[in-house]
Amino acid sequence: MENAKVLLIYTGGTIGMMKDNITGELRAFDFEHLNAQVPELDRLNVDLSSISFDDPIDSSDMHPKDWARIAQQIELNYNDYDGFVVLHGSDTMAFTASGLSFMLQGLRKPVILTGSQLPIGTIRTDGKENLITSIEIAASKDEKGMPLIQEVAIYFEYSLYRGNRTTKVSAKHFEAFQSPNYQELAIAGVDINYHFQNLYRTSIQDLTLFTDFEEDIALLKLYPGINMKMYAGLFDIAHTKAIVLETFGAGNAPHNKQLQDLITKFTTSGGIILNITQCASGSVQQGLYESSSFFNKAGVVNGKDLTTESALAKLMYVLGRYSSKDECIAALKRDIVGEMQP
Repeated sequence: MENAKVLLIYTGGTIGMMKDNITGELRAFDFEHLNAQVPELDRLNVDLSSISFDDPIDSSDMHPKDWARIAQQIELNYNDYDGFVVLHGSDTMAFTASGLSFMLQGLRKPVILTGSQLPIGTIRTDGKENLITSIEIAASKDEKGMPLIQEVAIYFEYSLYRGNRTTKVSAKHFEAFQSPNYQELAIAGVDINYHFQNLYRTSIQDLTLFTDFEEDIALLKLYPGINMKMYAGLFDIAHTKAIVLETFGAGNAPHNKQLQDLITKFTTSGGIILNITQCASGSVQQGLYESSSFFNKAGVVNGKDLTTESALAKLMYVLGRYSSKDECIAALKRDIVGEMQP
């Protein structure tokens, strides 16, 4: 069989940094010389090409417009490559992975995001293993020659996760990511053990690119004693189209009349509120407790087990894609690209 062709897209992040021996500063290295830094790549039997953002982006500066740049590069090169590896800073990697999963529907090839906690030029770097295994996964095919992975995923420290089910949980450990409500897609050990029952398969025949995301989205995390006067402006329909509301436990909120009044006014004025849990794992069960029954009356949408990253990306996609509130709510309630429990 011919070698698989994989395109490496470098957007920025720690993995692509090297320390300047004179200044001690971290700077992006030239990916044209990637094999000199990671000579193990020559043993993968993969035809590897790379492109880089002209100005590498710190992941803290990532924006939905940058998600669109990545998605457009994948669409542009889709027919020429068997898989794609996106090198990205870890801090907002889960946001980008979630955004790409909605931008690239009908995906039948792997898009693997990876990065590292230490620069690739550091002796103890985790970047080499993350990079090598991500490329190997992006090149992997079944006995019929079809890609094993056909979705946007994150590979980090021996685990492959569905991108829109993943969140960053550590700023210092190599095991920086978790998928709290969905099992890993694969575990890399002596072999790469794929969990085939967890892999996503689309019913859409062709790749469809959609990047017109609505950015007037807000995020509000409830806390005990919250003073809603401080957040009243967030519920101004003139400036905010939708709100992701992080609630307690199974979707609960305090009996706060001002909060209830703001929610009622916002939803009756055409705004959308998506209820997700603050908990690391679990799902919203709106109405299970009396403290969440108000949400059902007010038309708040049950976000089930969406991560914060995926909830924001889904809202941006849905509000950009559909024109009516009813269409938006119907889309929010259904699983679109494997982001939530059916």
